[in-house]
Amino acid sequence: MKRILGCLRQAIEDFDMIQDGDRIAVGISGGKDSLTLLKALTLYRHFAPVEYEIYGIMLTLGFGDVCTKDIEKFCSQIGVPLVIKHTQIGKVVFEERQEKNPCSLCARMRRGALHNAALEIGCKKVALGHHREDVIETFLLSLFYEGRINTFTPVTYLDRKDITLIRPLIYAPESEIRAASKREALPILKNPCPADGRTKRQEMKELMDYIVDIVPNAREQVLSALSNTDQYKLWD
Repeated sequence: MKRILGCLRQAIEDFDMIQDGDRIAVGISGGKDSLTLLKALTLYRHFAPVEYEIYGIMLTLGFGDVCTKDIEKFCSQIGVPLVIKHTQIGKVVFEERQEKNPCSLCARMRRGALHNAALEIGCKKVALGHHREDVIETFLLSLFYEGRINTFTPVTYLDRKDITLIRPLIYAPESEIRAASKREALPILKNPCPADGRTKRQEMKELMDYIVDIVPNAREQVLSALSNTDQYKLWD
């Protein structure tokens, strides 16, 4: 976890993500990214210059029976209170609405449910497990499908909810997260979403893999450009 903690610490310091006394809700999907973030934030508390509390929030989406016992045990072992919210978001998106492009609606509904759950337990800050590749893929999606230069920001304040979103893993390569999750034997759940692996985001991931075959440091270069606030103001 040392490399992950290095990336996390740098992002927190660069963007002033965490303040003393924060109550932070970590959105847990059951995947490698969110569980690695949860573990890293618990470890970071041991040497962080500020004190903060961590809570885990997990949403079930109604895709059959999802066993959460291993996630519950993991959170108990690392001393993080876990809130599980059962929803029917999957049923709404895939059965009732039968969306041809379900990811956008699903993401909006999950965000709303997560933000409401965070406010219910008194958390005004929500940590998300987006990593370096997520930043790049979002940039490519915006460029090719929306015709604009854009990606999500490291810190985002939502005035309608009075919630601040933070993304402490934005510097962390996905390969490092995958390796760390295996070393730590994190209780990763299989993604039950019917669209898993067949999304536009997956296409951007494959496109970036192709580019890296030609330009090996392409990911580092793209992230460097996106974080260049003097020129592009995306992360200003």
